[in-house]
Amino acid sequence: MIAVVTGASQGIGQAIAEAFAERDGAQVALVARTESKLETVAEHCRAHGGEALVLPTDVTDEGDVAEMAKEVKDEWGVPDVLVNNAGMFTYAPLDELTLDGFREQIDVNLTGTFAVTQAFLPDMQDRGAGHLFYMASVASIQAYPGNAGYCAAKHGVRGLARVVREETKDEGLRVTTVIPGATYTPTWDGVDLPEERFMPPEDVAQSVVDAYHLSDRTVLEELLLRPQEGDV
Repeated sequence: MIAVVTGASQGIGQAIAEAFAERDGAQVALVARTESKLETVAEHCRAHGGEALVLPTDVTDEGDVAEMAKEVKDEWGVPDVLVNNAGMFTYAPLDELTLDGFREQIDVNLTGTFAVTQAFLPDMQDRGAGHLFYMASVASIQAYPGNAGYCAAKHGVRGLARVVREETKDEGLRVTTVIPGATYTPTWDGVDLPEERFMPPEDVAQSVVDAYHLSDRTVLEELLLRPQEGDV
């Protein structure tokens, strides 16, 4: 199977890419901005039975996204799985959040997700099969102070995923919105909390792979995961 994973250079995206390689021997297209980090993930995927295609891409750049999608399809074909995971988080109370800062979070988390969806969705629709995953957040179902840009973007991701679900459910496609709470990734670097207080990214990845392996008669529309002790 062919999987495209954005934001695959670290954290949840890395864990998902490696999980598909390990469980399915998947051909995994690794998409993110930092090539050196992607190469490290690619080595792991190849060492555990998968294939890897390293595709440094800025998901906010339409030309970059189009070039990436063309390379995937020319090399391997239409993906079976698209994981829209690329994102960013910047903490800023409303009185400190600039318009440029707000736009950046919308562009990376939401507009980039839309661009990548558009690049692959028509071919998946023509084939009549495929599974699209959208990485939302608990910030897509509730508000957190200091998170105006991130909450707005992730609410948008969840809304976009719901529209894709409604527009494609009669065409053989499945759509899953993943809604993770605090996960031990570089986003939390510098926070004075023990690793045990967070979910491991491998747990989120396992949930995604398990959702993909349900029968074609079933779709897990929304997948909510939280640390055992609740939100951080």
